[in-house]
Amino acid sequence: MLRFTGHPLFDVGAATIGAFVGKRDLSTITVGDLERVADCLTEQYTVDPLKTFLVVAFPNSGFVQPAYAHRIDKRLEYAKEVLRAYRSDVPKIGMKCAFTGRPAVAVVFRQHVPLITGEDIVNFHPGGNPGLPVSGEALLCIQAFPLGCAKCSGRLLAVHSDNGDLTYEFAEKFLQMNMAAISMAQAAGSTKMPEAKARAGTLLIDTLLQLEEARLEESGGSGYGGGQPCSLTAYHLTNSGQSNPLDPRNPPLQIYHLPLEMMSFLRSVVSAEYRHEWKAIASRAWEVPKPKKRKRGDARTEGEGGPRRNFLYEDVLKLPDNARYVLRTYFLRTAVRWAKRDESDPRSSYSLREEADLVSWKLTDLFLRKVMNVDRQRVEQIRALGDRLAEYVSAQNDKGFFRNFFTLNNYGYFRAELIKADASEVRRGQPPLITFDQFIEIFEEGDEIARPDWRLARDLVLIRMVEQLHQRGWLARNREVVPEIESEPVLEVRESQEED
Repeated sequence: MLRFTGHPLFDVGAATIGAFVGKRDLSTITVGDLERVADCLTEQYTVDPLKTFLVVAFPNSGFVQPAYAHRIDKRLEYAKEVLRAYRSDVPKIGMKCAFTGRPAVAVVFRQHVPLITGEDIVNFHPGGNPGLPVSGEALLCIQAFPLGCAKCSGRLLAVHSDNGDLTYEFAEKFLQMNMAAISMAQAAGSTKMPEAKARAGTLLIDTLLQLEEARLEESGGSGYGGGQPCSLTAYHLTNSGQSNPLDPRNPPLQIYHLPLEMMSFLRSVVSAEYRHEWKAIASRAWEVPKPKKRKRGDARTEGEGGPRRNFLYEDVLKLPDNARYVLRTYFLRTAVRWAKRDESDPRSSYSLREEADLVSWKLTDLFLRKVMNVDRQRVEQIRALGDRLAEYVSAQNDKGFFRNFFTLNNYGYFRAELIKADASEVRRGQPPLITFDQFIEIFEEGDEIARPDWRLARDLVLIRMVEQLHQRGWLARNREVVPEIESEPVLEVRESQEED
């Protein structure tokens, strides 16, 4: 009876209905199933705590109208109008539904459908006719939409994918969260539903990883759609007219998009091959809870409220623009300078000296292939150079070379240091540390002309070197030689732009 249309409001609502009645295949949903959903929404939407929850999605609707606060009959009448318009006896208006193409039963406005215009506003409507024609099925789906979203930071987080299974899984997960929150609020006699404990970006990535890990286990490793590529878009929205759409700090709609390559990367990190390494760095990226202030005479309890943000997850949503920053911060364990201003930011205490065990070339290699699309031959050259330099540093105990290789930011000095170590190794009768072709492939575009991304290449070689030196035990014996440096994301982004 229902099908995905490609519109997030309709699709998330339809998936929520499917999750409510336990039918992943929306085409098998019957009128009886719609009746069950309409009965539940009528019961829940007309009373607390969902009345306050619905203000975010449907302000000025009959569910939340202040004039209907003590008129249950009016709220029930409105519920019948918008929740049961799919019935065959409801008259049609001679127009087609904007979502499904089926005969429409009503023209709706902002109080019925989030993020469209209000009544009597004719801008952007064909023929100057305000409103949006909808079918009864579409109207029910959109009314069910909020229950398939997570409420965080006072707004709704809706997740939509071109893979219907993934849209369904998110709607089902959030529906379960909301039904549990409703039960908790009603048991406590509260008029408000508790919100998700995480910020929108963190909740999105955390939930996606949980769902993908469960799906991988159920499918024997194939994941969604048998491993077929898919993308994902999340909408953190409010339908409140109090939001200023021109305010960049607080827009009524914020969109997070994960394209095919990012979805492929996140699907891979929860697989058995990479799961341990990924979870190790993700666990160190959670916000450090601040002590909760208590009234005079009460003790202060550390860690109350739990973490609300995972900085790695939030930075993943900015990829690939901040790829070098992610590599240096999370993969090479470089502290972030400005993070020291915030005691809850764990990145201020990142330390390669203390966390060399978190450095993983295997995870870095996956990141280069899936996210940055680095040429495979160049990646292999970087890995081989990292192995050779780690062998040299360990055998010769060349602490100065390791420190200089890590810290030099002038290409001329860096190149001279590498050539000096190479010549020294050859004089000892050993093979060169780096060949000419390898040097050109990794660091240069021509004779003494550095590649724009030579610092990135240096960081990648370092990741491999550090991993190998840690496994050899050299870093543990020479902890003092590991430099404690800090990065500045803003400067790195600007530097990258200038190099391009």
